[in-house]
This record gives sequence, C-alpha cells and structure tokens, in this order.
Amino acid sequence: MEYYDQVTEAADLIRAAVPEVPTIGVVLGSGLGDFAGSLAKAVSMPYDALPHWPVSRVIGHEGRLVVGTSRNKTIAALAGRCHIYEGHDLKTVTFAVRVLGLLGVKTVILTNAAGGVNTSFSQGALMVIDDHINLMGNNPLVGLNDDRFGPRFPDMTEVYSHRLRAEADRAAAAMGFKLPHGVYAGLLGPSYETPAEIRYLRTIGIDAVGMSTVPEAIVARHMGMKVLGISCITNMAAGVLPQPLNHDEVMETARRVRGQFIALLEGVIGRL
Repeated sequence: MEYYDQVTEAADLIRAAVPEVPTIGVVLGSGLGDFAGSLAKAVSMPYDALPHWPVSRVIGHEGRLVVGTSRNKTIAALAGRCHIYEGHDLKTVTFAVRVLGLLGVKTVILTNAAGGVNTSFSQGALMVIDDHINLMGNNPLVGLNDDRFGPRFPDMTEVYSHRLRAEADRAAAAMGFKLPHGVYAGLLGPSYETPAEIRYLRTIGIDAVGMSTVPEAIVARHMGMKVLGISCITNMAAGVLPQPLNHDEVMETARRVRGQFIALLEGVIGRL
C-alpha cells in the first residue's frame, strides 16, 4: 500500500470514530501528555489500534490519540510521538502529522521538552519557537514528492506562524507572565549533546535543543498547516550547570509545569 493510502486509511478511521472532525492538532512532548486528559467529550484511541500508526516506546510518551473539545474548539491531541532515534524513518516519524492534515486540521501546535542553551532561561520556562535549524542530517521531504500532500519545494520563510506566536504572547500576558522566544535546534539523539556541541549551538544562535518537532513542522508546512511551536525547558543543556543530564529530570520538570502548560494551551486555543 502506498504511503498516501496508509495515511488516508488512518484518517478515515479516525473521522468515522469521532462526532466532529478536529480543526486544531496538538502534539504533546515528553511528560506533557496531561493536556489530552483535559479535553471534554473525549474519544480516546491508543496508537496500536490505528492502522499503520507508529507507537513510541519512550518513557513519557503515552501513545494515544484523543479527540475532544477545549474552549469550544474540536482538538486532536497526540499524547506522545515517535522519534528517529528509535529506529524509525522520517516518513514514520511524521505519519501522525500527515494524518492530521488529511483529517482537515488547519492549525497544529507542536510541543516538546527541550534543553536550555540560552543561559538566561530558567528550568521549567515555556519558550515560543520563532524558527528552527535542522541538524538531524535528513529532511522528511527527501524522495519522490506526492503532490497530494504538497509542493516539491515548499517555502520555509515562516515555518512558525507570526500570528500564532503573537496569540501565545497574549495568552501568557493574560495569565500574568511573559513568554521568552527563541530558535530551536533539532538533533538526532538519543544521546544528549556534549558541552562542546552546546557551545557550538549557542554560537550559531540556538536557544533550545531537542530531538523532535523539526520534521513535524516541515511536514505541516508542506501540507499548508499553520504551526505554533512551544518548548518546555525541562533541563539546562550540557555544560550550563555542573551536573549530568538524565531523563528523570526532564519528566519531573514537565510534571511541575503541567498546570501552567495546560492553561497556556487553553488560552492559545481560545484565541484561535
């Protein structure tokens, strides 16, 4: 079966299972999946029950699609994603976003747990992604282009919507805080970066670093979706603090900020 047909089959099954087709998609990063549980009138589907859908095996990625409502909008929330470092190719990694596009989603909010490269950031900060640099060594659009998804050479001048970034700022201001903005670097992983690599990233203008999001953002723009990216700075990157990095710290920080994170998402969604 062709890739487009696989995506279509998954989209058709979801469309038939939910009372209303979502127009907004939210991809939830490590430890940030609680937002899916906050949706009203929810229909929950485990990834392994959806045809051709990849299942993440990473702690903190629950692995279910939840379609429900928030602020009177119908949302498709992906509680967890798969990653290249798990051994998946980029078509597999971006499969879920392709499905969202064929479902009719016009706006996608991509979230992640990230390492803070900018030393002015504090652990637990939420950062709006203004732009990214792809350092994964590959691109999800490599290979024959299927025009049913999008054009051969999509424009990447504004990957992350200026309007959506402004709405995120307004939502944060209504909550009483100011959101930092920055440039996100996508690296392959799964090892954390070395201090020398972090110095290099800081030199080229990176504020946060992670192992996801970039392929999804490229594919979303390829399909004409508007993108908002939000990073939760769950740890400071290697060499910033005199301590080793570990995934438990990522999960603990994500748990600590989940209330603020969910409130911010709800605030943004209410303005769309």
